[in-house]
Amino acid sequence: MNGPPDWDARFSEPGYAYGTEPNDFLREVAERIPRGPVLSLGEGEGRNAVFLAALGFEVTALDASRVGLAKVEALARERGVRVATLLADVGEYAFSPGAWSGIVSLWLHLPPAVRAPLHRACVAGLARGGAFVLEAYAPGQLALGTGGPRDAERLAALAELRAELTGLELEIGRELERDVHEGRYHEGRGAVVQLLARKP
Repeated sequence: MNGPPDWDARFSEPGYAYGTEPNDFLREVAERIPRGPVLSLGEGEGRNAVFLAALGFEVTALDASRVGLAKVEALARERGVRVATLLADVGEYAFSPGAWSGIVSLWLHLPPAVRAPLHRACVAGLARGGAFVLEAYAPGQLALGTGGPRDAERLAALAELRAELTGLELEIGRELERDVHEGRYHEGRGAVVQLLARKP
């Protein structure tokens, strides 16, 4: 099994590893996130945070890569928006209860021992009415090989995610195949899970 990439090395490559346009599912559901502070987990180089900031959200981009966060700041300057950056490991970040109108998790592939407690913390960290948005590769992605981890335990099915997000009401929950064109590392037909859930 292969471990996760060296993110500083990947984000040091020329250009943007996953492009500068937002994730397709985020673009679809962004207006369903209540106005207020939004936390983007494992933001990488900034494309999703900058998109949300341009819509008027108060965005914090959390990532463990200094190189990635420097590119978040550069892209935000280029687009004329403000994004706060936070250097932290998602598995160690301390969520303040009820602090966030939205929490976004896009292509964040973690082992279950990290993912499950993180998702419980996200439930607690959302304000009442707040939205949790997730897209990730599903287990079927291993057969397609067009991006994402080659480690099966980092690929979660919808049923697992629903259990980890107990306390949220699911508005969208689906597994599907779609064409993913998000930079040079996510290119081609993908088996994905998409989820929009709300804190009642």
